[in-house]
Amino acid sequence: MTAQPAFTRADPDARRQSLIEATARVLAARGAAGVSVRTICAEAGVSAGLLRHYFVSLSEAIAETYRWTGAEIDRALEEAVAAAGPNPRARLIAYLTANFRPPIATPDLLATYVAFWSLTRSDSAVAAVRAEVYGSFRHALEGLLIAYRPDLADVRVTAVALTALIDGLWLELSLGQAPFSAEEAEALAAQWLDALTA
Repeated sequence: MTAQPAFTRADPDARRQSLIEATARVLAARGAAGVSVRTICAEAGVSAGLLRHYFVSLSEAIAETYRWTGAEIDRALEEAVAAAGPNPRARLIAYLTANFRPPIATPDLLATYVAFWSLTRSDSAVAAVRAEVYGSFRHALEGLLIAYRPDLADVRVTAVALTALIDGLWLELSLGQAPFSAEEAEALAAQWLDALTA
């Protein structure tokens, strides 16, 4: 039998990813005021100095966590669109309504986003990632709108209006005990889409 090493060294990419995910959990649990190198490393189960081996600063770790969170949301939205089939309206509705169900509409994701938002005015790196994440969401939404209604007069403004509706409904659903169901939110999104593209 081969002797096992006393310890194993984690793959650098896996260790970096574990720190990103730990940062997201700390932001969700403690908010922006409770995030620190020490709390992240404790959550990840690593020594306190390891974070600086993968990120030049706490700000960079938070910004990269925001970028990763946005990519996870994009992935969930893309999966919903793919599952909707080839119909352009069905694909657009799927993109909008996926925001009302897990893994997007959850209290933990909302708490993480509240922490990100609170940092956008004081941390330029986080603000830059916020612009990137929302830009990606709106760009995908605009592409789906064009596929559905190539003759639409102002795709950008329509996407902005739909994004505002989605954000509001997502916020209420994620907080819990919303005065409406996910199904009602989906119906509202479809109605608003039809009104904006009539």
